[in-house]
Amino acid sequence: MTKFAGFGRTIAATLIVSASLVGAVKAQDVTEDQIKAARAAIDALGATVNFDNILPSLAERMKASLIQASPNHESEINAVVDEQALALAPRRADLEREAATIYAKTFTQEELKAIADFYNSPVGKKLLRDGPIAVRELVKAAEIWASGIQRDLSVESSKKLETVIGAVPP
Repeated sequence: MTKFAGFGRTIAATLIVSASLVGAVKAQDVTEDQIKAARAAIDALGATVNFDNILPSLAERMKASLIQASPNHESEINAVVDEQALALAPRRADLEREAATIYAKTFTQEELKAIADFYNSPVGKKLLRDGPIAVRELVKAAEIWASGIQRDLSVESSKKLETVIGAVPP
């Protein structure tokens, strides 16, 4: 039994060392210059801004859940969850690093520089600001166009079918 326990510890230690080496190898896939270029592109795009609300949202949901279970301890719950959320806030940098690594693996350093240059330019900033409005208007236009096409298809097909089969479909 003792030999088996020792063997289990050896396997566990081997797995831990292997896992740490795999992480080191993956981290070496991109250079620090690529990470810097990726950060510049991500900053220009505002690609991770929407993630800023993850921790506050999780904290609010946790507080609501805990307060529902123990309504008499609302102030203590709020204080503890807020304190713990603030303690976890520095881990947001881990997500930024992961985002930069993903971008660095997806785009070349030159492409990242071009992305950052474009989105930091006046026209790039305008695209980020007004692009969603243009897309929303385009979707509206496509819906109106589709309604007109559907109407015309129905009318013209009905006319043609009336002459071909002598009956108008419903």
